[in-house]
Amino acid sequence: MRPASPPPSSSALLRRRTVAAALVAAPALWLGLRAQPAARLRATPAQTEGPFYPLALPQDSDHDLLRNGALNYPEGQGAWLEGSVTDLAGKPVAGAQVEIWQCDHAGHYHHPGDGNRADRRFQGFGRVTVDAEGRYRFRTLRPVAYAGRTPHIHLKVKLGQRELLTTQLYVAGDPGNPRDFLWRSLDEADRAALTVPFAPGSDGLQARFPIVLAA
Repeated sequence: MRPASPPPSSSALLRRRTVAAALVAAPALWLGLRAQPAARLRATPAQTEGPFYPLALPQDSDHDLLRNGALNYPEGQGAWLEGSVTDLAGKPVAGAQVEIWQCDHAGHYHHPGDGNRADRRFQGFGRVTVDAEGRYRFRTLRPVAYAGRTPHIHLKVKLGQRELLTTQLYVAGDPGNPRDFLWRSLDEADRAALTVPFAPGSDGLQARFPIVLAA
């Protein structure tokens, strides 16, 4: 007959109770962590549309502003501008359209208010619909300064007939930023949201501009 095992020591009982309590608490702790709501993102600040939004959209208004119809635009520094369009919870905004417009390398817009002096090889305006993950991408020009303004790109987001956001993005580190009246009007957080680096990438300069919509 096998001899009876000695009763567990008080320290062994304490260890067993501690492990059991941890196993019971772990699912509740995990469920509690999963139940926490995701942190809300900060909405991209709005800025003025400016005077040079096209009166009529150009015939060629695709993602590539460096090619206008059959004409190629070789001036300035080409750049890729890309990002995503989401709501405050980080969910892609399906069907959103992103528009950008900007001046050419000499600081001129395709607009009668600017004398229609822009280089005809430069498309100057582009529009794309975001993909299933909310992403967009443009091939364009690193923006340049002109009288009274630091380098910037105008941007608008639409959903159907609704305009959800109009704003401007700026070039990080550009010496003209502190002298620009619109850039100076922003607080520190809004400047950070609208000012992005144009950095060398595998296929040229690249800038990333995430867009977060308030509604």
